[in-house]
Amino acid sequence: MSSTNHDRPTAGELVPVKFSRLTRRGVLLGLSLTQLITLAIGGATLIGAFYAGGGMLLAYTAPIWVLAAALTWIPIAGRPIVEWLPIACWWLWRTTGGQLLYRHRIVVPRPVGTLALPGDMARLREYTDPDTSAGMIHDPHAATLTVVCEVTHPAFVLLDPGEQERRVSSWGRVLATVCRSGRIATLQVLERTLPDSGTGLAEWWATHGTPDGSWAADTYAELIDRAGPAGERHATTLSLSLDMKTSARQIRTAGGGIRGAAAVLRQEMNTLVAALRSADLSPSGWLTPGQIAVMLR
Repeated sequence: MSSTNHDRPTAGELVPVKFSRLTRRGVLLGLSLTQLITLAIGGATLIGAFYAGGGMLLAYTAPIWVLAAALTWIPIAGRPIVEWLPIACWWLWRTTGGQLLYRHRIVVPRPVGTLALPGDMARLREYTDPDTSAGMIHDPHAATLTVVCEVTHPAFVLLDPGEQERRVSSWGRVLATVCRSGRIATLQVLERTLPDSGTGLAEWWATHGTPDGSWAADTYAELIDRAGPAGERHATTLSLSLDMKTSARQIRTAGGGIRGAAAVLRQEMNTLVAALRSADLSPSGWLTPGQIAVMLR
């Protein structure tokens, strides 16, 4: 019994693909405008030589009309030579002007502690805390030192009114606790919507759902299947900024400089984490420099 499996390419095998020719629409007789101009120059030279007496004039002008014919009809890489001339001239112009050289060596790694941000944000510097491995962003102009923490929480709108009121009061106590020291410049709450494959929702339904064949179960399962490819998830982060001017004395006591500021900021970080946990919020740790770079990206 014969088999034709050897004639079919496997999943990992490369299959050659042949593209069709580049479609071109000429101005006249399939010739482009540059071809017509070049052909006109060669034809005018040839006709002028005939009317001027021919003979030796045809030989003298032969380089002109022969070159014009060659530029018009001889192709290189599927394109007439005359159409390569503007590209070649432009490349020579850029080469002589040094426009093909990078003013900055892009393959050289950036110095440690610098962020590739444009504009005014280029002044920001990054410091890795040796104790918590958290990435701290230093703004020398605003004199602040910032850390970022990701927080997970249940959906607020799905809670009953009593639970919502309790959580609002708990969040108020978090803000009061953080601002009590007077050393915090900013506490930012950032909510981001990120694309998601929907596998988490499908796994939750497979674990906790009850596919009993009822109308509600079938409708819910259908909604999950449709929302899977276009799913999304929400990521909440808290950014805590230390005011280095207000905390100047504590920073000097802790050793001064960025290390001293990091030591003072660690105290505020511990206070914030404890306040978040008392408010039934789950901090997932302080973001490292790599995680901050991914978020900025």
